[in-house]
Amino acid sequence: MIDTFLVPQKTTITAKGDGEPVSVSSAANRVFLLTLNIENIVEQESLDVSIYGSPDGTTWGAKPVAVFPQKFYRAEHPLLMDLTTQADVKFVRAHWEVARWGRGSETPMFEFNVSIKEVPADILKEATAEAKALV
Repeated sequence: MIDTFLVPQKTTITAKGDGEPVSVSSAANRVFLLTLNIENIVEQESLDVSIYGSPDGTTWGAKPVAVFPQKFYRAEHPLLMDLTTQADVKFVRAHWEVARWGRGSETPMFEFNVSIKEVPADILKEATAEAKALV
Protein backbone atom coordinates (compact mmCIF):
# COMPACT_ATOMS: atom_id res chain seq x y z
CA MET A 1 0.00 0.00 0.00
CA ILE A 2 1.56 3.27 -1.11
CA ASP A 3 1.27 6.12 1.41
CA THR A 4 4.08 8.67 1.16
CA PHE A 5 4.98 12.20 0.04
CA LEU A 6 5.87 13.41 -3.45
CA VAL A 7 6.91 16.69 -1.83
CA PRO A 8 7.95 16.33 1.84
CA GLN A 9 6.18 18.20 4.62
CA LYS A 10 7.42 21.74 5.37
CA THR A 11 9.06 22.11 1.92
CA THR A 12 9.67 25.80 1.19
CA ILE A 13 10.22 26.89 -2.40
CA THR A 14 10.91 30.18 -4.17
CA ALA A 15 11.30 28.93 -7.76
CA LYS A 16 10.15 26.13 -10.04
CA GLY A 17 11.39 22.64 -9.35
CA ASP A 18 10.79 18.90 -9.12
CA GLY A 19 10.28 16.42 -6.31
CA GLU A 20 12.06 13.10 -6.00
CA PRO A 21 10.75 10.10 -8.00
CA VAL A 22 8.42 7.75 -6.11
CA SER A 23 7.85 4.18 -7.28
CA VAL A 24 4.21 3.17 -7.83
CA SER A 25 5.06 -0.20 -9.39
CA SER A 26 4.16 -2.12 -6.21
CA ALA A 27 0.64 -0.67 -6.09
CA ALA A 28 -2.12 -3.28 -6.06
CA ASN A 29 -4.52 -0.63 -7.38
CA ARG A 30 -3.44 2.08 -9.85
CA VAL A 31 -5.74 4.81 -8.48
CA PHE A 32 -4.19 7.27 -6.02
CA LEU A 33 -5.38 10.13 -3.86
CA LEU A 34 -3.05 13.10 -4.19
CA THR A 35 -3.30 15.88 -1.63
CA LEU A 36 -1.70 19.29 -2.13
CA ASN A 37 -1.42 21.00 1.25
CA ILE A 38 -0.38 24.68 1.11
CA GLU A 39 0.77 25.61 4.62
CA ASN A 40 2.24 29.08 4.13
CA ILE A 41 2.35 31.72 1.38
CA VAL A 42 2.76 35.43 0.77
CA GLU A 43 0.08 37.45 -0.98
CA GLN A 44 -0.21 37.93 -4.74
CA GLU A 45 1.38 34.71 -5.94
CA SER A 46 0.36 31.46 -7.60
CA LEU A 47 1.42 27.83 -7.41
CA ASP A 48 0.99 25.29 -10.22
CA VAL A 49 1.63 21.63 -9.33
CA SER A 50 1.58 18.77 -11.83
CA ILE A 51 2.53 15.11 -11.58
CA TYR A 52 4.68 13.41 -14.24
CA GLY A 53 5.08 9.70 -14.92
CA SER A 54 8.09 7.64 -15.93
CA PRO A 55 8.77 4.01 -16.86
CA ASP A 56 12.26 4.06 -15.28
CA GLY A 57 12.52 7.03 -12.89
CA THR A 58 14.84 8.99 -15.18
CA THR A 59 12.93 9.63 -18.43
CA TRP A 60 9.76 11.67 -17.82
CA GLY A 61 6.72 12.04 -20.04
CA ALA A 62 6.17 15.26 -21.98
CA LYS A 63 2.67 15.65 -20.54
CA PRO A 64 1.64 15.35 -16.88
CA VAL A 65 -0.47 12.41 -15.71
CA ALA A 66 -2.30 14.69 -13.22
CA VAL A 67 -2.60 18.45 -12.74
CA PHE A 68 -3.88 20.43 -9.77
CA PRO A 69 -5.77 23.61 -10.69
CA GLN A 70 -3.69 26.75 -10.08
CA LYS A 71 -3.68 27.73 -6.39
CA PHE A 72 -3.35 31.08 -4.60
CA TYR A 73 -4.25 30.40 -0.94
CA ARG A 74 -3.51 28.19 2.05
CA ALA A 75 -5.68 25.07 1.99
CA GLU A 76 -5.72 21.33 1.41
CA HIS A 77 -6.61 20.25 -2.13
CA PRO A 78 -7.39 16.58 -2.99
CA LEU A 79 -7.13 15.10 -6.50
CA LEU A 80 -7.61 11.54 -7.79
CA MET A 81 -4.94 10.23 -10.15
CA ASP A 82 -5.96 7.18 -12.21
CA LEU A 83 -3.07 5.29 -13.81
CA THR A 84 -5.05 2.16 -14.72
CA THR A 85 -4.66 2.84 -18.46
CA GLN A 86 -0.98 3.80 -18.16
CA ALA A 87 0.74 0.51 -17.28
CA ASP A 88 4.12 1.90 -18.41
CA VAL A 89 4.16 4.45 -15.54
CA LYS A 90 6.28 2.93 -12.76
CA PHE A 91 7.42 6.18 -11.11
CA VAL A 92 5.79 9.56 -10.47
CA ARG A 93 7.16 12.90 -9.30
CA ALA A 94 5.78 16.35 -8.61
CA HIS A 95 6.72 19.42 -10.64
CA TRP A 96 5.89 22.95 -9.53
CA GLU A 97 5.93 26.44 -11.00
CA VAL A 98 5.50 29.64 -9.00
CA ALA A 99 4.72 33.25 -9.93
CA ARG A 100 4.55 36.51 -7.97
CA TRP A 101 3.17 39.92 -8.89
CA GLY A 102 2.21 43.20 -7.22
CA ARG A 103 4.06 45.16 -4.53
CA GLY A 104 6.95 44.06 -2.37
CA SER A 105 9.48 41.36 -3.09
CA GLU A 106 9.26 39.74 -6.51
CA THR A 107 10.39 36.40 -5.07
CA PRO A 108 7.51 33.97 -4.48
CA MET A 109 7.45 31.78 -1.36
CA PHE A 110 5.33 28.70 -0.73
CA GLU A 111 5.54 26.16 2.06
CA PHE A 112 3.68 23.06 0.95
CA ASN A 113 3.63 19.29 0.57
CA VAL A 114 2.07 16.75 -1.75
CA SER A 115 1.05 13.33 -0.45
CA ILE A 116 0.15 10.24 -2.45
CA LYS A 117 -2.01 7.41 -1.09
CA GLU A 118 -3.11 4.31 -2.93
CA VAL A 119 -6.90 3.97 -2.97
CA PRO A 120 -7.85 0.40 -2.00
CA ALA A 121 -9.97 -1.41 -4.60
CA ASP A 122 -12.87 -2.02 -2.18
CA ILE A 123 -13.14 1.66 -1.27
CA LEU A 124 -12.95 2.67 -4.93
CA LYS A 125 -15.67 0.16 -5.82
CA GLU A 126 -17.92 1.46 -3.01
CA ALA A 127 -17.38 5.12 -4.00
CA THR A 128 -18.09 4.32 -7.67
CA ALA A 129 -21.35 2.60 -6.71
CA GLU A 130 -22.40 5.58 -4.56
CA ALA A 131 -21.58 8.02 -7.38
CA LYS A 132 -23.61 6.02 -9.88
CA ALA A 133 -26.56 5.96 -7.47
CA LEU A 134 -26.53 9.76 -7.34
CA VAL A 135 -26.84 10.14 -11.13
